Amino acid sequence: ELETRIQDRAQLEGDLREALEAEDSLFVFYQPIVNAETGEMTAQEALIRWFHPQRGWISPADFIPVAEQSGLIDKLCDFVLKQACHDTARRNDDVRVAVNISGVQLGRGTLAPAVLSALVGSGLSPDRLEIEVTETAILDAETAGMDDLRRLHDMGVRIALDDFGTGYSSLSHVRLLPLDKIKIDGSFVKEAVDRPESAAVVKAVADLGTRLGVTTVAEGVETQAQLDRVREEGCVEIQGYFFGQPAPREQDVEIIEALKTRHTQTREAAERKTS
Repeated sequence: ELETRIQDRAQLEGDLREALEAEDSLFVFYQPIVNAETGEMTAQEALIRWFHPQRGWISPADFIPVAEQSGLIDKLCDFVLKQACHDTARRNDDVRVAVNISGVQLGRGTLAPAVLSALVGSGLSPDRLEIEVTETAILDAETAGMDDLRRLHDMGVRIALDDFGTGYSSLSHVRLLPLDKIKIDGSFVKEAVDRPESAAVVKAVADLGTRLGVTTVAEGVETQAQLDRVREEGCVEIQGYFFGQPAPREQDVEIIEALKTRHTQTREAAERKTS
């Protein structure tokens, strides 16, 4: 079983390498982030998706760790950064775009040049780009990693602390970070309706954000009750299926449908051979 897992991982790495070269099966999906009071979209989160020719959609939870361990994460992040900046620069509004980075990328000195390249190449203003890094990644980051974030912040890029509440950092620690936004983990948001202690966490972070001048986002909002609660606790922005699932760009919809059709035909042909 271990040998099979090793072979599967090696195969996945090789396939991901090919996908990054060809750029014909990787897609950036966008999920809206909205103003809590007006419901108006203020930003979109750019999310990488991979449609494998044989296996169909592969979860980011499966291929991102492979990218991190194999050294492909920089290429993957570059792909998302460039497309997200390009797409956002062509919008005729002020909507921002949020791009996730991996903790593996912190502290190597490659992040700021990659971000700068994407901004210059697209013409996007730095203040319309948000770089999201998880609380766990920041806690694990060395001084050089924090320097990377400060460099981006000094460029005018906004920094968002993602999945806040899962990494056990203290609220006092947060004030020392170069932050523009705190995203409260969806687990607290889901429980805030029925569990007073989770609602208290949401309120504490929202209050902290107000004092620090940092935008607070409630992640994972799926119901009206959850929306009402996080509004009540003072969150400024909302993200979750209640306002929209991640979706591809309009120009990618037909490409994805064609890939799906080809995938289904290939699978059916293989099944006929074995039956």
